[in-house]
Amino acid sequence: GEAVFCTGMTGYQETLTDPSYHGQIVVQTAPQIGNTGWNDEDDESSKIWVNGYVVRDPARTPSNWRSKRSLDEELVRQGIVGIAEVDTRSLTRHLRELGAMRAGVFSGDALGTVDDMVAEVLASPKMEGADLAGQVTTPKPYVISPSGDVRFRVVALDLGIKSNTPRQMVKRGIEVHVLPSTSTLDELLAVEPDGVFLSNGPGDPATTTHATELTKQVLGREIPLFGICFGNQVLGRALGLDTYKMRYGHRGINIPVIDVATKSVAITAQNHGFALEGEPGQRFESPFGAAQVSHYCANDGAVEGLRAFDVPAFSVQYHPEAAAGPHDAAPLFDDFVSLMEKKA
Repeated sequence: GEAVFCTGMTGYQETLTDPSYHGQIVVQTAPQIGNTGWNDEDDESSKIWVNGYVVRDPARTPSNWRSKRSLDEELVRQGIVGIAEVDTRSLTRHLRELGAMRAGVFSGDALGTVDDMVAEVLASPKMEGADLAGQVTTPKPYVISPSGDVRFRVVALDLGIKSNTPRQMVKRGIEVHVLPSTSTLDELLAVEPDGVFLSNGPGDPATTTHATELTKQVLGREIPLFGICFGNQVLGRALGLDTYKMRYGHRGINIPVIDVATKSVAITAQNHGFALEGEPGQRFESPFGAAQVSHYCANDGAVEGLRAFDVPAFSVQYHPEAAAGPHDAAPLFDDFVSLMEKKA
């Protein structure tokens, strides 16, 4: 897989079950991992998606009232290879300097000579050009309904959606229809949605031809649209922006983002290795009217959000649902509701 580092000090269960990490070997920068074990409530999807897991000091015994088993037990149960007692500080500095790269974790019968193992790694596919969203999407549609009155109906295009995203919308009275990434415009319109949501997901956004074309069709009909993470990149490509592979990406739950309009800073959860081309505050003309780079990263100036002015659409590069925190960006779901109210 592609070796990447994650700076989150908590939330390893959410990280491991995030479909956006499909195809990657995750290196944890926090030295101790596994202290709270593994429970049956915090999974962000149906399984662990990482290809491998690298930590420095795994907990010998988990201690938490919600824990059902150890992290090691869960990795073994799901067949995920992990390696411990690695100098993750040194490894992280290596990845920062040279960029995220293909790697391998070998053990048991798979162990060979260094040359053989390096050759196997070099023969593996690169992340550039990787079309992975179709591998993590739901095979069939499903609906999550609020317990009370339904205020709005939203289609969520599943590019690798996390479980907490529909939960956040349901709390706001939204009935969420999660559709496969291959869904057509007719299938989307059949739901009669008040809004469309583009989820997070793995892989190279340049490969998402179908999702980008579908987004263009949604924008053309002026259906309120909200995208996060991978969905931000899909919206950007639909608006005419290009994407590029970052050197080592943003992965963690402590990444500062600046809102161009208010100058306020939100601490955010992120997981992406690609980004949109653009400059903070940049205004540009799209096929659907005027738009702007609405948010940017305080660390490196990377594009963190878009807002369209002539059609009801906006997106962010980070995760407002952030089950493991932080929760600074949670009000973005309220902004989505306001957009649908305005359109109604």
